[in-house]
Amino acid sequence: MSRLRVVHRTTFDYERPVSASYNEARMRPANLPGQTVLGSSIVVEPSTWSTDYRDYWGTVVTAFEVLEPHTRLVVTSESRVDVTPVRVDDNGCRWADLTGRVFIDRFTEYLVPTPVTEPAEELVLLARAAAEGLEPREAALAVCGAVRAEIEYVPGATGVHTRARESWSERKGVCQDVAHLALGALRTIGIPARYVSGYLHPISDAPVLGEAVNGQSHAWVEWWTGDWHGYDPTNAKPVGEHHVIVARGREYGDVTPLRGVFAGGASVRQQVEVEITQEA
Repeated sequence: MSRLRVVHRTTFDYERPVSASYNEARMRPANLPGQTVLGSSIVVEPSTWSTDYRDYWGTVVTAFEVLEPHTRLVVTSESRVDVTPVRVDDNGCRWADLTGRVFIDRFTEYLVPTPVTEPAEELVLLARAAAEGLEPREAALAVCGAVRAEIEYVPGATGVHTRARESWSERKGVCQDVAHLALGALRTIGIPARYVSGYLHPISDAPVLGEAVNGQSHAWVEWWTGDWHGYDPTNAKPVGEHHVIVARGREYGDVTPLRGVFAGGASVRQQVEVEITQEA
């Protein structure tokens, strides 16, 4: 079991005063089997009004607005979470279990590629070759491994709006791109898969208790082969006690940590800081 404290701060600086700002934040960890949120808050400076609701995908969203002139907006999420790995029982799943009308109806949203996750034909062929002769769970692992072997991790090589086909063409990207590519590859062979956003302690082997370290938001996938199985294709390992889940969806667009609009016409500079501390 790990107890993690996560502080996620996003700062917007505007060249000229903004008269109004309307936003949604998906920055608070989820209460799930194996993940218990001990405390969580979002503080917005300045803020006029805010409310919480749960969106279609089950994510807690904080909607807020600022209706006074401002040149800086700071959104800080602070959480403490206990994470305990959950045993996944999916070893008995066969390909025949991933077919039929009831199955398709249940998992359609995680089986159909989106414009962002649509795989290139070369990736489709790679996925099929990697899965050949394997049962679903082993096939999913093989597909994720094949995708990661083709992609060079290069911070800054892509942006939040980069599509899977684009990162595949360049053969480089970040965790968001690797997740999108893995999703497209898994779905094309008939395995339901969803995008997961959250946090990962960067020193998962031997973190120093009580030491705050610089981290970042992270992305990985979950596939269904009799049960939902979390896997981090960027780091080529199962999701464990140093991963903190915030949101799930079909792709990044369903789980964007912070989105909004502002009035005033000023250009903006954004800075994101994530600090993670293992407390136990």
